[in-house]
Amino acid sequence: MEAWLHHLLALLAPPKFGLSTVFVVAFISATLLPMGSEPAVFGLVKLNPQLFWAAVFVATAGNTLGGAVTWWMGYGAHEAFDKITHHEHPAKARALVWLQQFGPRACLMSWLPVLGDPLCGVAGWLKLDFWPCVVYMAIGKFFRYLVMTAGLLWFFRGTVHP
Repeated sequence: MEAWLHHLLALLAPPKFGLSTVFVVAFISATLLPMGSEPAVFGLVKLNPQLFWAAVFVATAGNTLGGAVTWWMGYGAHEAFDKITHHEHPAKARALVWLQQFGPRACLMSWLPVLGDPLCGVAGWLKLDFWPCVVYMAIGKFFRYLVMTAGLLWFFRGTVHP
């Protein structure tokens, strides 16, 4: 298993492309595309432990920027809906009411797998304030990368020796 894991990590995190790859993967994974960025972050850090904080911050930046793009996609979808129907759509769903009550703070939950990325789009649909949403997204995503990367490094400690 050790050889397989080492080969996979080497493919995911070549040092000359490492941080830029992490940024792109984190950005794309924050849109509505089903993709996880944690393996790329883990691979880079496992092969280059000195890049731990840089990788966490770069992944956070990429993922937050992707979440902001998703917010704008939701906002644009709402604007298009209003133009097509010529009226505002009343938000009656319980989840939408919950999001409106919490406002931008709900974007702290953008770190959640499966639900987090669509949450950013719904925040845009609801026209929640953009910059506070981005700040809360960044906080949630930072702690996700910090905990996930540190946890994976602890779990796989000693399995790969570059």
